[in-house]
Amino acid sequence: METVGILCASDTELAPFLKMMDVCRTTEKAMLHFYEGRLRQIPAVAVYSGVCRVNAAIAAELLVEVFGVGTVVNAGTAGGIDPEARLFDTVIAEHAVYHDVAKDVLTEFHPWMPSPDFSSGGKLLSAARRYAETAAYPILFGTIATGERFVENRDRERIRQRFAPLAVDMETAGAAHVCYVNRVPFVAVRSITDTGEDSGTEAFERNCERASEIAAEVTAGLLQAWAGTQ
Repeated sequence: METVGILCASDTELAPFLKMMDVCRTTEKAMLHFYEGRLRQIPAVAVYSGVCRVNAAIAAELLVEVFGVGTVVNAGTAGGIDPEARLFDTVIAEHAVYHDVAKDVLTEFHPWMPSPDFSSGGKLLSAARRYAETAAYPILFGTIATGERFVENRDRERIRQRFAPLAVDMETAGAAHVCYVNRVPFVAVRSITDTGEDSGTEAFERNCERASEIAAEVTAGLLQAWAGTQ
């Protein structure tokens, strides 16, 4: 069975995975710590990258190039944009986009994409849909939009009108971008910490730990469903 890379933005988001894993080795690369072992019998390498898409891209490239993972899951938390995405719901990305990058950057220049959005891996997404049918947590499927700042209420409607995402974060599209150019399957699993009704950094900080635990449980369930098809 191929090794799965688990990529989180923060130590809070990574912590539930380390509780699930049998870690056999820890390696430091590029000021990051990579935890190798098994996640519920699935070979895995887990890391927290730090916040922002460049940090996520660094970690994703190392997972692929140094640790040889065949699949990457970006797991953690996000802010809800669509009213359908409620507090502690989990969004699984069908697509990831940058909400602060001109749309022709990725289509007119490297990597010359047919459209400026990154699609999730087919088998991963299929496994996620199977898992969602019996999951203990509400799961939504849609778009996650990534940018380099925490989205405040004044930006929500603009982003929603242009990209129609369920959620926003600062890492998903960066990790998806790396996986796209490396031809490695990718999916993001993000649980909601803040919404239009319960917004701001205080809401994020208050809800981050619980949302991270949910994201980890959903990720583990998704991966077990996926492993059954390998």
